[in-house]
Amino acid sequence: MRFFKVFTTIFIATLFVACNFTEEIYFNEDGTGKMSISFDGGEMMQMLPSTDSTQLDKAIDSTLVFKDLLRDKKDSISQLSAEEQAKLKRLEPFSLHMKVEPESGIMNFDMYTDFKDVSEVNDAFNAFQNASSVGPIAGGQSMPENAANEATEVNYSFKKNKFKRETVILNQKMFKKSIDSLASAEMFLSSSIYTFKYHFPKRVKSTNIKEATFSIDGKTMIHKVNFLDMMKDPESLLIEVELEK
Repeated sequence: MRFFKVFTTIFIATLFVACNFTEEIYFNEDGTGKMSISFDGGEMMQMLPSTDSTQLDKAIDSTLVFKDLLRDKKDSISQLSAEEQAKLKRLEPFSLHMKVEPESGIMNFDMYTDFKDVSEVNDAFNAFQNASSVGPIAGGQSMPENAANEATEVNYSFKKNKFKRETVILNQKMFKKSIDSLASAEMFLSSSIYTFKYHFPKRVKSTNIKEATFSIDGKTMIHKVNFLDMMKDPESLLIEVELEK
């Protein structure tokens, strides 16, 4: 599948060039909402060769609904290990939109899902990386295993006008392995940015993030961090927000 050949090639390339991600959440009054993790690879276009394997000389505008793909490929998935099946199952709530326009230098990925309660949503960034697991069953290629996917867990909660995002390291040995694997790309990743953009139904009353910026109406909070710093010490990034009543 061309979609996954391009996706895999591009994501591998992000290991060797600066990359910028945005984690965005929209909350409704009743606590439902939408989460997305997006990647803007426009600046990376010039660093990727236009070969037969990537076919970046052709425009792509496609959306993959993982729930549909997992249903259609259930026979192939049943042949995988229980661990791999569980990893794919975590992708079920998500859809992935990919838009590539070589002539205009556009390369955007947006992985998103609607939720009834944000606490039920998987960590979007880990899910974005795990999307490559679908490659082989969809006729594409797979990416190198990222130990950080299994070593950490991001938890979200939004109750009584209070939002919280925290990361927990589940396996120190696997986490150290994932950090060691970043050593060769530190020079490039040091300039990469991870942006948190949260849209709330009410004005923000307070937050523990001193560097955060806000929209004019006070309902949208934006916080940018160094991508490499976040990967090396994810537990240090605790975000707490309290809304006005």
